[in-house]
Amino acid sequence: MDLWDILTMLGGLCLFLFGMNVMGEALERRAGNSLRTLLSKLTANRMLGLLTGLVVTAVIQSSSATTVMVVGFVNSGLLTLRQAIGVIMGANVGTTVTAWVLSLSGIEGDSFFLQLLKPTSFTPILALIGIIYYMFLKDSKKKDTGLILLGFAVLMFGMDTMSGAVEGLRDEAWFRDLFLLFKNPILGVLAGAVLTAVIQSSSASVGILQALSVTGQVSYAAAIPIIMGQNIGTCITAILSCVGATKNAKRAALVHLLFNVLGTVIGLALFLVVDLVFAPAFLDESASYLGISVCHTAFNLLCTAVLLPAGGLLEKLVCFLVPDSKKAEQVAELDERLLATPPMALEQCRNLTMEMARDVNDTLKASLSALEGLTDQLAETIREGEHRADHYEDILGTYLVKLSSLQISTEDSAEAAMLLKAIGDLERVSDHCVSLLCSAEELKQKDMRFSEAARKELSVLTQAVTKVMDLTVEAFNSYDYQLAQKVEPLEQVIDDLKEQLRARHILRMQQGQCSIEIGFVWTDLLTSLERTSDHCSNIAVGIIDLHDHHLNVHESIRSARTGSGEFQEMYRQYAQIYCLN
Repeated sequence: MDLWDILTMLGGLCLFLFGMNVMGEALERRAGNSLRTLLSKLTANRMLGLLTGLVVTAVIQSSSATTVMVVGFVNSGLLTLRQAIGVIMGANVGTTVTAWVLSLSGIEGDSFFLQLLKPTSFTPILALIGIIYYMFLKDSKKKDTGLILLGFAVLMFGMDTMSGAVEGLRDEAWFRDLFLLFKNPILGVLAGAVLTAVIQSSSASVGILQALSVTGQVSYAAAIPIIMGQNIGTCITAILSCVGATKNAKRAALVHLLFNVLGTVIGLALFLVVDLVFAPAFLDESASYLGISVCHTAFNLLCTAVLLPAGGLLEKLVCFLVPDSKKAEQVAELDERLLATPPMALEQCRNLTMEMARDVNDTLKASLSALEGLTDQLAETIREGEHRADHYEDILGTYLVKLSSLQISTEDSAEAAMLLKAIGDLERVSDHCVSLLCSAEELKQKDMRFSEAARKELSVLTQAVTKVMDLTVEAFNSYDYQLAQKVEPLEQVIDDLKEQLRARHILRMQQGQCSIEIGFVWTDLLTSLERTSDHCSNIAVGIIDLHDHHLNVHESIRSARTGSGEFQEMYRQYAQIYCLN
C-alpha cells in the first residue's frame, strides 16, 4: 500500500462521512412533520417508545442524532424521562439499518439481478435524479429529497473508494498483526469506542469496519468486540449535548451511556463464555459486509431484550446518580440543541407561546379584578405577569429569528412568522394589564369612584374583553380555525361598546354626575380594554391566515367584515349579549 492508496483511502473516508452527514440532515428535514407526529403519539408505554426510537433512527440514519433530540425534548419538557428511556433503546436498534444498507456493497455474483442490487449499479441513477431535484425544482421538500439521493450516492461512492484503496492491506503484515491484537476483546472494545467517539457516529464506524473487511484480515473474533465498543463511543455526542441542561436531560444522556455500557458488559461476558467453552470456528473466519451487519443487529437486539424490562431500574439508578437539588432548578425554557431539528424546535416554540398566552390571560383577569377591588397581592401578581411576558417575548423572539434563518419548510416558516407576531401581541396585552392596574391605583389613591351607571357599563365591556381573550387563547392553543373566526366579530362589538361608553360618560360629565379628573381615568380604561381586544384580533387573524396559507392581516380583517354573512350573524349575536341598558 503506497502513498496514493493512503490518499485515496482518506478521500473515500471523507466522501463517506460527508455523504452520511448530508443524507442524515436532509432526512431529518424531510421527515420533520412525521417526527413531530410520532412524538405527539408517545405515551408512557415503553414498547411504543421503543418502536418510535427505532423508526426515527432508521429514518434519519443516526442514533446519535436521535439521542441528542431526546435529550433536548426532555430538557424542554416535551418528553418525560420514562418515555425517553424507551426511545433511546429503540434508537440503538434503529441504527443497525445503516449497516444493512452498506452491506449491499459486499454482494458478489455474476447474475444480472445481483449486479442490479450492487450500489455501483444504481447509485449513478440516484445521483442523476438527486441533482435534477436539487438544482431544477423549487419546492424545498423536493430539494431535500434530491439531497437525500445525492448524499446516499456520495456515501456509497466513498465506501466503494475506501474499500478499493484498503484492499492492498491484505498483504501487509503490520495490518494483520493489528487485527490479531484486536482479538483481545478488551482492546477491541476500546478501539471501537475511541473510533466512534472521534467521528461521533456508530453507523459511520460500522461502515469503516465493513470497508476494512475486504482485506480478509478482519476476523469475527476481532470485529465483534469492536462493534460492542462502538455502542459506547456513540454516547459521547449525547453526553456533550447535556452540558448546561436540566437534571432530567442529564439523566437521559446518562441512561444512554449506562444502557450501552451495561449492554457491552453483558455482551462481552457472553462472548467470552462462548469463546472459552465452545470455541466456535467461525470466530477465526474473515468477517464480511453481511456478517458484520448480522453481528451488529444481533448485539443491539440482545442488549434491548435484556435491558428493556429493566427500564424502571435504570430510571431509579440515574435519579440516584443525578439527584434533585435542594434548591428548585430553573427549567431551561428553550433548548438550542433542538435547532438541529427545526420541526422539533418549532414545536417547542409553539408550546411555550401557548404557555405565554395562558399566563397573559391570567394576568388580564387579575387586572380586571383589580378594577373592582385592588389589593397589594393583585398588584404584585399583575406586575410579575408583565415581567414574565417580557421574558417570554425576549427568549421566544430571539429563538424564532434563529429558527427562521435555518433551512425550513414553507409551512414551518409561515408558522414561525405567525408565532413572532403572536408573542408581540401577547406582550402588548400584558402592558395594557399594567395600564389597567395604574388606573385602579389612581382611583384608590385619589379615592375616586365611578357612578353606579358607569360601573354597570364598564362591567359589560370587561365581560366582553374577558370573553374575547378566552376565545383567542382557546383558538391559539389548538390552532382552531372555527374558534378564531369568532374573535373578530366580538372585537367589532367591543369597538362599538367603547364608543358608546365614551359618549355616555361625556354626557354624564356635562350633567355634572362625574368629574373631569375621573373622566381621564375612564378614557384610559376604555383605551386599554379596546386595544387588548385589537391584539386578540391580530392573534386570531394570524391563525386564520396560517390556515388559508397567507399572512395579509389587514386584507383578512377587511374580507371578514365586508364579505361574510357569517361574520354579520356572529356580530349580531354578540351585540345582543353585550348590550348596554
